[in-house]
Amino acid sequence: MSGQLLEFETEMFLSLFECDGLLVAAEGLGVDRILLQFMRVYSERDSLVLLLNTTPPEQEYFTEQLRVEGVSHLPRTVTSDVQSAERYRVYTEGGVLFVTSRILVVDFLTDRIPAHLISGILVYRAHKIIESCQEAFILRLFRQKNKTGFIKAFTDKATAFSSGFCQVERVMRNLFVKKLYLWPRFQASVNTALDRHKPEVVELHVSLTPAMRAIQSSILDLMSACLKELKRYNPTLEAEDLSLENTLGNGFEKTIRHYLDPLWHQLGAKTKALVQDLKVLRVLLLYLTQYDCVTFLNLLESLRSSQKNFGSNSGWLFLDSSTSMFVNARSRVYRIPESKKKLKVGGDAEKPKSSAASEVRREPVLEKSPKWEALTEVLEEIEKENKNSEQEPGRVLICASDDRTCAQLQQYIRHGSDWLLNRLYARTIGKGDSAAAAAFELDSHKKAKSWVKKGSKGKEPAKKNPSKTSKSKSRPSLTLTQMMGKEEPAEAAVMGSSGDEDDLMEEGDGEEEQLKLDLSSDAYYGVLKEPLTVIHPLKGCTDPHSLTRVLHEVEPSFVVLYDAELSFVRQLEIYKANRPGKPLRVYFLIYGGSTEEQKYLTTLSKEKKAFEHLIREKATMVIPEEREGREDTNLDLVRSLEPANATTNTRKAGGQEQSKEPSRVIVDMREFRSELPSLLHRRGLDIEPVTLEVGDYILTPDTCVERKSVSDLIGSLQSGRLYTQCLSMTRYYRKPVLLIEFDPAKPFSLMARSDFRNEISSNDVSSRLTLLTLHFPRLRILWCPSPHATAELFLELKQGRPEPDASAAQAVTAESETVVESADLYNPGPYDFLLKMPGVNPKNHRALIKHADSLADVAKLSQNKLAEILGNANNAKLLYEFLHNVADVPAPAQKTKQS
Repeated sequence: MSGQLLEFETEMFLSLFECDGLLVAAEGLGVDRILLQFMRVYSERDSLVLLLNTTPPEQEYFTEQLRVEGVSHLPRTVTSDVQSAERYRVYTEGGVLFVTSRILVVDFLTDRIPAHLISGILVYRAHKIIESCQEAFILRLFRQKNKTGFIKAFTDKATAFSSGFCQVERVMRNLFVKKLYLWPRFQASVNTALDRHKPEVVELHVSLTPAMRAIQSSILDLMSACLKELKRYNPTLEAEDLSLENTLGNGFEKTIRHYLDPLWHQLGAKTKALVQDLKVLRVLLLYLTQYDCVTFLNLLESLRSSQKNFGSNSGWLFLDSSTSMFVNARSRVYRIPESKKKLKVGGDAEKPKSSAASEVRREPVLEKSPKWEALTEVLEEIEKENKNSEQEPGRVLICASDDRTCAQLQQYIRHGSDWLLNRLYARTIGKGDSAAAAAFELDSHKKAKSWVKKGSKGKEPAKKNPSKTSKSKSRPSLTLTQMMGKEEPAEAAVMGSSGDEDDLMEEGDGEEEQLKLDLSSDAYYGVLKEPLTVIHPLKGCTDPHSLTRVLHEVEPSFVVLYDAELSFVRQLEIYKANRPGKPLRVYFLIYGGSTEEQKYLTTLSKEKKAFEHLIREKATMVIPEEREGREDTNLDLVRSLEPANATTNTRKAGGQEQSKEPSRVIVDMREFRSELPSLLHRRGLDIEPVTLEVGDYILTPDTCVERKSVSDLIGSLQSGRLYTQCLSMTRYYRKPVLLIEFDPAKPFSLMARSDFRNEISSNDVSSRLTLLTLHFPRLRILWCPSPHATAELFLELKQGRPEPDASAAQAVTAESETVVESADLYNPGPYDFLLKMPGVNPKNHRALIKHADSLADVAKLSQNKLAEILGNANNAKLLYEFLHNVADVPAPAQKTKQS
């Protein structure tokens, strides 16, 4: 399925094979093919190679490819299902292994993996390797224990290195590699190889309807107004990053969060509303070109309804552009006859109040999507091509952005636009029009039967509306990278369902079943068996290689890009270059002059700029000779007890290195999902991973730490789990610690300012935290702004104190008898009960315990004696009355009731 490597791919492979480094390829240029080639080479028992940063679907795909190619020693996956004793055997059997990061860290720390036998490590998605991540920890442990193995890293996200100072150099430092290999689409050898066998390109420029163009203009005006307001309320925001052009791209969400996260809790309601409004408007822009007129109007009306129901104040709803948008959106779906307009109340779609007005019925207009018409023309041309060809009819693959679009296209091809739009209209906006609905059902039933008769024989293609006027076609001699299209609708998730159309797309047709084809992907939509015609989404599949599988299984002669996605466009180029003798025609359906086109061009531009930035940075980059860590001179491998800001100091006072035995920290196995163990190890602390029932970190025999993020803290306080954890810690350790970690770039408050009130409520987070400290007076709460600060704090807490014992820490359980000073001397139950009594507090309870061996002895003490012991007459009175007052007093209660 993968095919032989092209000339430039062979060059990519050989350069990285010869010398370790970071390979950055253009998106869709086949970086997974290069990785697969490395896996093919190392899939043998003589070598042990670890592959990091892959997902289970990717692991399954790579393994399947190697199985098809006849590789005998296939890669294996090591997860928590493989017992620790069995893992060593798996490691020694060699080959390529997928190992979860948490298990790999633990096995390196416990020497369960034979580090000296590892041939090397392959790193996928290398742009994500930051200093504190698990993969960086694994690479550091590997290089400390193995100086000869290779490290080869792969990524196709050049734009990930655009932000931050020397970002690519930082990643290379974490990867322990010296070489940077850059392969943009405009590289000479890439151009030469792909231009030699170019697919035939047909570019169809589809025009927006006047109503669609007016709506697009209105949305852009509203977005511009929201941006202007956002900058007015927040003058510090960078004007360049918040331009209207950048607002259209998928990176906008990340940009806006980057600026506003640090002060999100301090922002006013207006600013937060503007950010949400921009998200909503981006979704509207997406729906306009992506879906039909009924779906778009449903979303628009649901927004208006939600604003009324929830009372939120979105300013854009009251602008003139918003009114124009609603008018044009409705005009695409229905119209009110002039003679009956006077029966309406106002100019809006409000419900008429008179009985005469209730008889008004909208007349459906149901504007057809221009891209549907273009798709019909394409399918007609393909049908003619197949009929006139003496060869076997060419197969067709239609690619659209997401499942919803694919489902609509399937029904459009089967039944035509009238059937689909009328069905959508009847189920949503026209629910009250019973006559229209009945007529639609009868008409659709006839059309469905007609289609079954034609389609089932395979003699006629699924075509509708044959009288459509042709769009201008051209066959330019252009590479596919210059084509226009759109990216996946990631923002659509912001809104959720906008009506009944989601359910509508899920329903079966009733007249025929979806084609059952023998394809590995479960995301495709079958249309015809002869010639095989399949619709497949570009994004949103659980299997990231689902589209690749279908492309190679169907082997289409015609690919229709209803929407274009950058990586798949380039994948088609490589697919054609690997099949030089076989024809491939690619149709692009493009809304000319639309935001859809602009988004795609912006994506291309950003990637090109990112590679130009990397090329300049590579030219000026200074890489130390010891970067790869094969010698002990690499300072990144030195485990230092110095603070984080002093790790670069290589000289010690007096020129003497201070030799010190590394300290030890016992760490719960579940904590290896966080970055703190990596930073502790970097500071010179030995990490012992065990399964702890009490606490997350054991610093000394007496000090136990429970680590919480702010969100964990709030959740644990509300569920009561934190109380149980603190109870266990205080019972079994003398110095229980609650560590709360927060992000310094994201200030927070435990409760909103509007929630502050005079009375204390047990539902408030701050009140619950206060009660926790009152209940556990020995509990220490530490607030740390980052894992780096936590690591430094742990070092200070351990100075001059004895080391913890892993077996002792592991032995502490809920039934354990190992308890702290209070429980060493007293029974936990009566002790806790005594502390809850009125008049007893952490300051006076010890004096009371010295004078009484049991709760019964406390009850025998007089009030004067209690005052003498407690040192306070009021406390003595509270305790004495609590112990001696009669609980059941029926007579006074009866008098009160009568009164």
